Amino acid sequence: MLKHRGFPGRLSGTDFHFVIRRANPKGVTPITRRERYRDRRPPDKRADAAFMKALWDHFGEEPFERGNLDAGRLSWLFGREVVAVDDPFPAKDYEALLRIDVDVVQRSFPEVFLAGGSTEDDWDDE
Repeated sequence: MLKHRGFPGRLSGTDFHFVIRRANPKGVTPITRRERYRDRRPPDKRADAAFMKALWDHFGEEPFERGNLDAGRLSWLFGREVVAVDDPFPAKDYEALLRIDVDVVQRSFPEVFLAGGSTEDDWDDE
């Protein structure tokens, strides 16, 4: 499992984790598309935005390996802002390739692209 060095560990002051420390000995947690409803709590929305900002800052438009990125957090973006490179997508593979769909991110999280719109102050490196 690839560990993305320099990627924020979690959203500061919360239990919203962005990465996992080690591979799951019981098997890889699959990435599945989760529906985001309009009535989600503000902390959940902030976590999505901060995670998307971290993905953009770390990978940009280049394809990236899932590695130690948290499957639960990825699942909130999967199929919309984060899409599979391979078809069929290996949902239970730490080496699965993903990429950011820039057009969708610009509509869903415009703050990711704003100058000075960094959310780095909200990150804890673990």
